[in-house]
Amino acid sequence: MAFAGKWETENQEGYDAFCKLLGIPDDTIEKGRDYKLITEVTQDGDNFSWTQTFPTNAKVSNKFTIAKECDMETIGGKKFKATVHMEGGKLSVAFPNYHHTSEISGGKLIEISKAGSVVLTRTSKKI
Repeated sequence: MAFAGKWETENQEGYDAFCKLLGIPDDTIEKGRDYKLITEVTQDGDNFSWTQTFPTNAKVSNKFTIAKECDMETIGGKKFKATVHMEGGKLSVAFPNYHHTSEISGGKLIEISKAGSVVLTRTSKKI
């Protein structure tokens, strides 16, 4: 149940390069650079609900069960099927254009998104 709660971005590294690689428009990148993304997670055993609120007030909410294929959606509205895995306390899932992991370390939510050699690391604190 370590993931459960409401989290706010503290810092992020590699944001601009990652967003550009995904084709996010420059004006949207600018708005989001210093935005404190809010992530809300509920967890009941292997069942999760993961909601993120973005700078444009867009929300993306995905529900999933560990090791079971589910329907998911990207911030851009692209729907896809994926299976979220839990390995050593880390959640891991392949999005259409990148691989994403989430873990709790030192009481912080650490999210890492990798697309080739481009890496976005976001650290959030519990609020």
